[in-house]
Amino acid sequence: MPQKLIDTHAHLCDPVFDADRSLVIERARNVGVDKIVIVSENMADARRNLALARIHPELFPAAGLYPTHLDVTAADEMVAFIKKEHTRLVAIGEVGLDFWAVREPEEKEIQKQIFCRFIDLSLKLDLPLNVHSRSAGRHAVAFLLEKGAKRLQMHAFDGKFGAAMPAVEAGFFFSIPPSIVRSRQKQKLVKQLPLSCLLVETDSPVLGPNTGTRNEPVNAVVSLEMIAQIKSLQPQAVAEAVLENTRQLYGKDLF
Repeated sequence: MPQKLIDTHAHLCDPVFDADRSLVIERARNVGVDKIVIVSENMADARRNLALARIHPELFPAAGLYPTHLDVTAADEMVAFIKKEHTRLVAIGEVGLDFWAVREPEEKEIQKQIFCRFIDLSLKLDLPLNVHSRSAGRHAVAFLLEKGAKRLQMHAFDGKFGAAMPAVEAGFFFSIPPSIVRSRQKQKLVKQLPLSCLLVETDSPVLGPNTGTRNEPVNAVVSLEMIAQIKSLQPQAVAEAVLENTRQLYGKDLF
């Protein structure tokens, strides 16, 4: 019997899945990945996620604005959308900071202002935040703590353990993608992070175990097995811990 897993961050609204989305979901279900949190990057994604969740009971929609969208009007529209649809959403995401793509101080400030809107909304609606923090891990963690954020998933965190530690102490969770098999940074991070703060994700269709190949939710098992190997634990024990961590963060919306 396969272990039960939840892919906590995937982009199944992406057009690369249009031809075989049902098969992708079935392949995941066959290895125990029976629930998938589908995140958005823009309004079109957010609307499509809601539509897909009506068709596929395995999909649980989130709505957010990718942090490279430095558009305050788009952010206002997304906030309004989330307020209207919040009972159908399991998270706000993906949102956050990206200092790899956004480097000008003025643009970083706009990015932080938009992120602030989503943090405040998360607190108001009591929805988890699914956070992107590429090349901005330490800054994102400090900002979240400053704003008093509560229910937090740091997606594919690319910083060091020192940057993650304050988030661990605050009870934030870290989701690990299948790219861990080829990422020394993520392997080192998982070695030091406690099992009690780990989730699994795929970030499908990217961050798969192999570069240049479409990633799928089935590969959440790859994340699980790598975590087990690094921590010298049985995969079933890791699966049980990760599922409980997911329950703590997402609660009744996923269980």
